[in-house]
Amino acid sequence: MKISVAMILQTLILRSSLTAAFSVSRRTLSKSARDGRARFLFQKDSFLSKSLASKTELCMTAATEEELEQYKNENNLDDQLLACISGNGEIKVTACTIRNLVNDVMIQQTLNPTPADALARSMACGLLLSNGMQAEQTFQLTMASDGPIRSVVSIADGTGKVRGYVGNPSLADVHISEAIGRGTCQVVKMHPSWPRPYNGVTAIEHGDIDRDVGIYLADSEQRACALAAASKYTGILCTAAGGYIVEQLPGCTDETAKVVEANLGKIVEMDGTDTMPAGLLLNGGTPLDICKTVLDGLDLKVLQEVKPELNCECSEDRLFRAVRLLPRDEIDKILASEEKIEARCDFCGKVYRMGPEEVEKKFAKATGDPSLDGDN
Repeated sequence: MKISVAMILQTLILRSSLTAAFSVSRRTLSKSARDGRARFLFQKDSFLSKSLASKTELCMTAATEEELEQYKNENNLDDQLLACISGNGEIKVTACTIRNLVNDVMIQQTLNPTPADALARSMACGLLLSNGMQAEQTFQLTMASDGPIRSVVSIADGTGKVRGYVGNPSLADVHISEAIGRGTCQVVKMHPSWPRPYNGVTAIEHGDIDRDVGIYLADSEQRACALAAASKYTGILCTAAGGYIVEQLPGCTDETAKVVEANLGKIVEMDGTDTMPAGLLLNGGTPLDICKTVLDGLDLKVLQEVKPELNCECSEDRLFRAVRLLPRDEIDKILASEEKIEARCDFCGKVYRMGPEEVEKKFAKATGDPSLDGDN
């Protein structure tokens, strides 16, 4: 069996997360300086990093300009997620552009710019954090808040498929932090073979999603990451959307971390806005440009390129399973008053309708537990 660099990398990341979770020597920055877009909020202790250093030599040669040509994606014409690693195997950078995807979901859900921005940030974070997971594994991010947007939910998997919705798609033009307000940043990771999901939760401190997800990674998972995600709009058209995550891998030295943070400062200057990296993407910067800038002086090797795609799993069968969870007398009342059962998918906006006869036929054939996808 061939073991790829990506497989080795995923094993190292998992081992690092598990060990750090039980480390009593972890250090986090004070809450007054919790902006993890251009710096690492969590710093791994040197002895811990050295103890986790892989015995496997990745032996990666820096990619040539000719090899990188295929990943350039000029003017971000296509949606793209690109994952790269430093030549010394100490830093992973993943960057994405998802403008087309965001415009599609705006049409599906009739989103105004503010809720679209919130959903774009959430989906970008989900895509970045699910990269490297197994194909069937899912990463669900929920911002449960007291603001007028009410909630922001996204679900991404290891293949780059993503979906999401907001609680108030028609919210007027307000700042995203005001739209979200206070509440919790909740993460659920799940795989079909797991007996139970992994759950993590932290408090919302900023209300702009990407910085709060960065705080979640530092506080809940003790991961040394720098994360940014944002989008820009002209009227109801998304003109730029995407993000990046920079992660220290096991064995990352203080010297390498300092080089990366200095390079992240270059990203801040290149972007020139308070919505990194949307300004950079709007001006033609691409995921490859971001990866090359962050890894400047450290060499670069491409791990993976993925095309992010909207993927809704709604169907009439799923609607009926939801109907079966209701008390039968309540179903009969709905059919008597409305002469149909109607439901709209929050993720894609599709509307499903079933009349009384169809409902009765489906109940006659139904078996098993309606809460399980495998049952009818």
